[in-house]
Amino acid sequence: MPQIGLIDRYLARSIAVPLLGSLVLAAMLLVLDKMLRLFQYVVDAGGPVSVVWRMLANLLPEYLSLGIPIGLMLGILLAFRKLALSSELDALRGIGIGYGRLLRVPFAYAIPLAALNLFIVGYLEPFTHYRYEGLRFDLKSGALGAAIKVGEFNQLGKHLTLRIDRSENKGTQLHGIFVQSEDSKGMSVAATAEHGRFLATDDPDKILFRLTKGRLVQDSPKFATPRTLAFDSYDLPVSLPAIDQFRRRAVGETEELYLHELWQLGYGGGGKTHAQRIAAEAHFNFRMVEVVMMLMLPLLAIALAVPPKRSSSGLGIFISILIVVAYHKVNQYAEAAAASGRLDPTLGLWLPLFVLAGLIYWMYHVLAHRPGGQPIGALEWFFAGFAKRLRNLLPKPRQATPAA
Repeated sequence: MPQIGLIDRYLARSIAVPLLGSLVLAAMLLVLDKMLRLFQYVVDAGGPVSVVWRMLANLLPEYLSLGIPIGLMLGILLAFRKLALSSELDALRGIGIGYGRLLRVPFAYAIPLAALNLFIVGYLEPFTHYRYEGLRFDLKSGALGAAIKVGEFNQLGKHLTLRIDRSENKGTQLHGIFVQSEDSKGMSVAATAEHGRFLATDDPDKILFRLTKGRLVQDSPKFATPRTLAFDSYDLPVSLPAIDQFRRRAVGETEELYLHELWQLGYGGGGKTHAQRIAAEAHFNFRMVEVVMMLMLPLLAIALAVPPKRSSSGLGIFISILIVVAYHKVNQYAEAAAASGRLDPTLGLWLPLFVLAGLIYWMYHVLAHRPGGQPIGALEWFFAGFAKRLRNLLPKPRQATPAA
């Protein structure tokens, strides 16, 4: 028993490092890919750059839902690959510890991570998706505050046009100002000023634009001729534009429903229409099969971790990532097809899982229960032969001719 406990601790440490490293790396790659597009989107919308980090934080659960299975897969695979290449796996099997016994530690990781992923896809991701869409709505509506672009005509609301030549102190001091405003009664004010700044008022719907050293032209249907005025200081009241309220959660968006709400709509009789019911069933089954698949990853990782004898090929690593990503894409296609009514939600999403589970169990059975069994041996042989032929086609370096 002390030996068994020592082996478990050794396996746990061996799996933990690549698991955490793969999870962090996968999340960072997905976040960096989205970050550049979000920066461009926020800048084009004229919003503050700080909102990018809030949007990325709300996207992180979505990336973790895919990064956790990949991290679990690579953590187990790299740990057992290390054991296989160092002959420690042969030594463990030689003292009577088989693959079934060694699977205890991988499943000790897989079960809690599957429960965590169920919470993420079932409750956390729908909530953060709603928050992310709310930030996008606020950017479009201007609720987050629009940046005043220097040297351009900025439309602030429906009745105010502003142009500035220079901005200082983070926008609190504006220079070279042209402003034009119009109220509901038809009175318009056009002014130029050397300096200006915005001031808050007691009315939350209005602000003051204090202009310094300029000229003003005021016109109204009541005036026979426009009025002109030179001023040292002038306070121009500005009515803030009305901002629409963002919709409630899950209004027209099935992705924002929690897991129990999807069950209620799809299978509990809560769906009012057939389209609503099948959409809820599709999303519910998609989330469930993504989680259940994680329980098969320890078997797949071990089956792909052990290379053939006298081989150190990393083909199993490539195939493992390919299988996880391809299965995720198949589920996304099946979910979309089921939500549109072109595919039965239960059959379309659970059948690929059963097929993949059967393939994974066969690969594990070949490795664990057949003497000398190697589930990816044929692929290793094919790629080794292909690489050899490719090397033969490449030009060989010329050898230097010895001097006479």
